[in-house]
Amino acid sequence: MRPHLLWSFLYFLIMVSPASKGIKVFFLLVILSLPGIFYLMMAKGVHHYTKLPHIGPKEAVLKEDGSYDTTYHQIPYFELTNQDGNSLTRDDLLGSVYIADFFFTTCPSICPKMAGNMKYLQDKFLDKKDLKFISITVNPTHDTVEVLKSYAKKIHANTKNWSFLTGEKEAIYDLALKGFFASVGEDEVAPGGFLHTQYFVLVDKKGHIRGLFDGTVYSEMKKDLTDALDILYREESVPLKGEPQDEIEQRK
Repeated sequence: MRPHLLWSFLYFLIMVSPASKGIKVFFLLVILSLPGIFYLMMAKGVHHYTKLPHIGPKEAVLKEDGSYDTTYHQIPYFELTNQDGNSLTRDDLLGSVYIADFFFTTCPSICPKMAGNMKYLQDKFLDKKDLKFISITVNPTHDTVEVLKSYAKKIHANTKNWSFLTGEKEAIYDLALKGFFASVGEDEVAPGGFLHTQYFVLVDKKGHIRGLFDGTVYSEMKKDLTDALDILYREESVPLKGEPQDEIEQRK
């Protein structure tokens, strides 16, 4: 039974009971205080919800009161161009959970399967309005705005929350390695002439990497990544004891 229905049901039982007015008032006060008590238990008490790890280096930071806090790796600032010719920056994504991958439109090997699995996730989580998807090309010389727009249509992507990004090759490769810990690059012996990771990177609303998932494996999308998204959204809806108060690094 949903909480608000439960409170209504208990209220009805009390009001129709033959108990004295004082007893009824006492029980009504107890019922009204239950939601607040529950919230305090979740926020301050000891509970055992699963929490996703933070991936990447972390640093202990000394605070003014002498205690320590933890600063986690964050995706560095970037500015790329999407399939519509519009700029998309790291800061535009703050406040949204997103899944990122690296690809190129002429990829003859793993990219079609990755695109299909990303489309599956987009369709599955239509109700998550703050969930976004970004696919960054590793061949920006060929993958222009026009090419990316055509590719998005070809795979039936909804570009309202799925962005296909291009930019300067050096900037993309640097972002892949230092930001997403992804291996990408030109390789004449690789299928299509480029190497890139097959992993989808799950990033939380503060720009922290919270999971890596094999984008070529449908079962990993259906189970592992789906579960991780559920856990991540639960983390945000239920305050966890000891959550660090870190700050987002803004553009310099």
